Amino acid sequence: MQRYNIFYQIHKGLREMLYNSASLLQQTDFGQSLQRDATTQQLTEVLDLFDKHAATEDHWILPAIAQYEPSVTSLFAEEHVKDHELGEKLRSIIKGLQEAASVQDQETWGAVLRPVFIEFMVFNLEHMAKEEDILNRLLWRYFSDDELKGITQKILGYLPPETLQQYSSWMLRALSNNEIISWVKEVKSTAPDFVYEGLKTLAQTALPPQRWSFIRQSIGETALAA
Repeated sequence: MQRYNIFYQIHKGLREMLYNSASLLQQTDFGQSLQRDATTQQLTEVLDLFDKHAATEDHWILPAIAQYEPSVTSLFAEEHVKDHELGEKLRSIIKGLQEAASVQDQETWGAVLRPVFIEFMVFNLEHMAKEEDILNRLLWRYFSDDELKGITQKILGYLPPETLQQYSSWMLRALSNNEIISWVKEVKSTAPDFVYEGLKTLAQTALPPQRWSFIRQSIGETALAA
């Protein structure tokens, strides 16, 4: 039987964030203000959401495992510290880029920004892979699926609505059509109507029209509620 993976959906969204941002960085002409501003805004969102994700793991997931495997959770907590340090390094470079007055200086800061972001991305991809391997095996050993879903619900109740919307937008872009259909149907059957309508609206915004049309038809909706 396939066990509940507490990391699966959120980590897909976080990886999509990293991949999309790495591609955006490669395409950015840092001497062009509109491109520069769009890129730094997205990178700031990435850093903020990764910080918040690490904080929720530190608050909800690692303590659950620590009662059984404290040495393992200490290692992952240390990696979260390293992740924060890499994020702060990126923030300082973004600040330098935003304050640069000449096109030459802006392009120089942009050239510095790219490899540092790649370092941040690689670290987090490896970190998430280790969580999905090591931490999942421990969670499955000590907790039932219902208990793990309970942890997820606590995290969802803890995060502000605007943060949940940011995460959900990236997850929608990352998930397959079938995964989104299952998600929407689950929300329809378990959550208040306004949550269901909000997820549909977000999906329509986040997804290309062709994907949203297929999903909308698959969940039996002909149009969004007015």
